Amino acid sequence: MECLRYGECGIRIIFGHTIDQDINNRVINFYRSLKSKCIAGVIDITPSFNTCLIEFDSTTIDFKSLIDIIKGIDFCAAYPKDLASKVIEIPVRYGNEYGPDMEFVSQWTGLSFEEIIRIHTSTVYTVYTIGFIPGFPYLGTLDKRLFVPRLKTPRTSVPAGSVGLAQLQTGIYPFESPGGWQIIGRTDMVLFDYKKPPYSILQNGDKVRFIPV
Repeated sequence: MECLRYGECGIRIIFGHTIDQDINNRVINFYRSLKSKCIAGVIDITPSFNTCLIEFDSTTIDFKSLIDIIKGIDFCAAYPKDLASKVIEIPVRYGNEYGPDMEFVSQWTGLSFEEIIRIHTSTVYTVYTIGFIPGFPYLGTLDKRLFVPRLKTPRTSVPAGSVGLAQLQTGIYPFESPGGWQIIGRTDMVLFDYKKPPYSILQNGDKVRFIPV
């Protein structure tokens, strides 16, 4: 674990340099443990694939004091290696108008539509992080047979609920937005509601299973 200063009021904790289930588990363990401490002066904690960003109020707690607290947390003991997380089932309509890139994915991988759907729905995915827009879950790790590149030219508009593939990850667009992932299906489930805290139904560390409908 490496602790780096991130601006005047930020600390970036680095757990590794790859997208990996064990590394992400450590990130989530750390995030949950630190959040449970309710440390005075800590404004926000943002977990990602292999890092965690801590924003703090320097008038309440200084950099060194916060680092000392962080290094004193036995976050590995606080939570098991295999995190206990809820599994959320997401219904998806695959192909046709819902999956405009299904043909490309089939040609790139050499798999039939039926095989793509079977492989995509046979994995229980982990929410590694939330971004690039509110509520967008980066899910992994995708079966290597479904690894495909991003679009060379991103779309200016991707429908809400679209399920996409990009390299070793799959994800869901919570609302209409630009995007460059290969779209294979769509869900009617509402993933983000700014009127209902915690706003996103998916949180870091949650598990996701896709159900074909």
